[in-house]
Amino acid sequence: MAFEGLSERLQGTIAKIKGKGKVTEQDVKLMMREVRFALIEADVNLKVVKKFVKSVSERAVGSDVMQSLTPGQQVIKIVQEELTQLMGGEQSPVKFSTRPPTVIMMVGLQGAGKTTTTGKLANVLRKKYNKKPLLVAADVYRPAAVQQLQTLGKQLSIPVFDKGTDVSPVEIAREAIELAKEEHHDVVIIDTAGRLHIDEALMQELKDIRALKEPDEVFLVVDAMTGQDAVNVAESFNEAVGITGVVLTKLDGDTRGGAALSIRSVTEKPIKFVGMGEKMDALEPFHPERMAQRILGMGDVLSLIEKAQATVDADKAKELEEKFKTQSFTFDDFLDQMSQVKKMGPLEDIIKMIPGMNKVKGLDKMNFDDKQINHIEAIIQSMTIAERTNPEIINASRRKRISKGSGRSVQEVNRLIKQFDEMKKMMKQMSGLAGAPGAGKKKKLKLPGMDSLFKM
Repeated sequence: MAFEGLSERLQGTIAKIKGKGKVTEQDVKLMMREVRFALIEADVNLKVVKKFVKSVSERAVGSDVMQSLTPGQQVIKIVQEELTQLMGGEQSPVKFSTRPPTVIMMVGLQGAGKTTTTGKLANVLRKKYNKKPLLVAADVYRPAAVQQLQTLGKQLSIPVFDKGTDVSPVEIAREAIELAKEEHHDVVIIDTAGRLHIDEALMQELKDIRALKEPDEVFLVVDAMTGQDAVNVAESFNEAVGITGVVLTKLDGDTRGGAALSIRSVTEKPIKFVGMGEKMDALEPFHPERMAQRILGMGDVLSLIEKAQATVDADKAKELEEKFKTQSFTFDDFLDQMSQVKKMGPLEDIIKMIPGMNKVKGLDKMNFDDKQINHIEAIIQSMTIAERTNPEIINASRRKRISKGSGRSVQEVNRLIKQFDEMKKMMKQMSGLAGAPGAGKKKKLKLPGMDSLFKM
């Protein structure tokens, strides 16, 4: 996951100053030395590092901080605010035209994931903004680029306009915009050609397409894993074509995150979206404040809520709540619940969005491998309908059959059934407390079996 190394270093550094009743200039100096090293290690542009450290240092040694009752907390707040500003301050929304169609050009080097991101963007605009997009295959040079976009369009049920590979990209774009007007598509997303390097022919073609109709957005797609090269590419495209925003791909990969922290400051263009996985819904609007909170281990509740709202079926959630109350929760319900959680993304990433989870002892040693959920699903799916509904009938011979059918050990089957029983007892305990006298008082409830859930 991006920023992991940076997060660990920064969190370790600010932990030393957080609880201090008094903070000296020397404390701030030592802290900023560590922060500087952490940012350089994360491949952040050196000029950006110097500017960031200078801004934080100047604010942190001010009298309003030094003389406050919680100076340590104040310094952390400053780091968070400056980190947020570094990445753009606030989320930059898509600029939609007041006279449709809105035209969005997707530009970038070959291999950055531009065509896939074009499909993902169309999907986001349709789902989140209720738009009717038209995809345009204007990359006539890369082998199979047109076919790739057609495949994505079919997968998403979004129309793709193409004229093959013998018509000029400028003519393809012109005809696509005319068609969009006729068929009332309110967004046109043009997938332009890329190169392995920046050249005059590429830039001239992009300028010609841009001249057809001033696009409302020109999104540069860059691979976050290329580090400082991503910043250089952004500068070159911005100078030659004029970009309005950046889409960072592969931010969920093993990248140090330096590009995300440098691009905004160097190009003065906002990061509009970030790619957080291979699935077609794994493109998220970029929120600088939320990303700063995640880097500093403060969680990201708003993104977690948005993920839940987008993936969890509200009616099913209500039905499940009733089953908890009446103790009629079955293995089928458990399976359904896990299926909805999986849609939200990797379990490890979800856990990190919960504030304070980074401080839970032993959490870093827990195994959040999503394969464990697959193992649990395999066990449940190897049960009969009667066994899923009435787990109490699962005797020793049935357990052996389930073990053989799921390819998991009898011990794993036993552990899951035990955890399921404990969970039902916990639900009963919680419903009892809800209606009991003094239910408003704080109660400490141990969640049985939760510590072993990830050890299967």
